[in-house]
Amino acid sequence: MNSEKPTQEDYNNWNKDPKNWFGPFYFNKEDKRFFVPKRISWMGFTLNFGNTIAVLTIITLLFFLYSVRRYQ
Repeated sequence: MNSEKPTQEDYNNWNKDPKNWFGPFYFNKEDKRFFVPKRISWMGFTLNFGNTIAVLTIITLLFFLYSVRRYQ
């Protein structure tokens, strides 16, 4: 892929590539999307764990939930 913005075809190819899926988890650093469609599209979306912002969001959410639970 070149330095241009990815095309819809690039997104579709990345989503179909089994090397980008680890069970239910999607990981592709080239794909800058936060949410990506699941393998079975009618099931909704999942996070792209190759996106740093997505990982930091999950860590922050888990820390927040842990903190709320711990101090009740």
